[in-house]
Amino acid sequence: MTLTIPDDVRAKAEIYVGDAAGQEKTRFLLQETGLPSGLLPLRDIIECGYVEETGFVWLKQRRKVDHYFAKAGRHVSYGTEVSAIAEPGRLRKITGVKAKEMLIWVSLHEICLDEPPSGKLVCKAIGGLSRSFPVEAFEADASGGALPEPVKPADGDENADDAAAEEEEVKEQEDVKKPEGEEAEKEGEKNKEEDGKKAKEDVEKVEEKLKELSTTEAVQTEAVAAKN
Repeated sequence: MTLTIPDDVRAKAEIYVGDAAGQEKTRFLLQETGLPSGLLPLRDIIECGYVEETGFVWLKQRRKVDHYFAKAGRHVSYGTEVSAIAEPGRLRKITGVKAKEMLIWVSLHEICLDEPPSGKLVCKAIGGLSRSFPVEAFEADASGGALPEPVKPADGDENADDAAAEEEEVKEQEDVKKPEGEEAEKEGEKNKEEDGKKAKEDVEKVEEKLKELSTTEAVQTEAVAAKN
């Protein structure tokens, strides 16, 4: 769904164009609200708008970003258009942000600091699902520089990680089959060797039989000659 900003809202907003300005304003806004600095790891921001009177903020980026927060163990997808109402310690009425829960993606509608303060960040999804994580799991790097790199290209599919898991599973199955294949090959070589040995024995038996027949014929011939 395309995010349309009414003209009267744009008239009241501070609008920042370009990635550098958008990144700077995003970090400043998170700092002002007391939220962790790496909570919005967007890339190639086209436009960032903020209405101080209402706290409404919107961000537009060239492509969606699928990001993995390693310390929280969660994949989060940020659409090309993200918006929210920013308040002290909270982002509410969020649009364009999804988190992966087990094998499904759920839309987040609120992210806030736990009350009373406990060092936890609470993520609430549409439908009543709620999860808490340590605040530091969403902090940007200590240098204050660029936000953490996304786990995969921004234009990757939300299910790309599932495909990667399936690929890994196939690889594991192939690794299991490999020893089995080697055993089968060894067994085949063994059978081939036994067949060759048996054939040799059969040839030797035939030669021995022929030799016996030759000897018998020779004896019979000598007997006939002696009789004559």
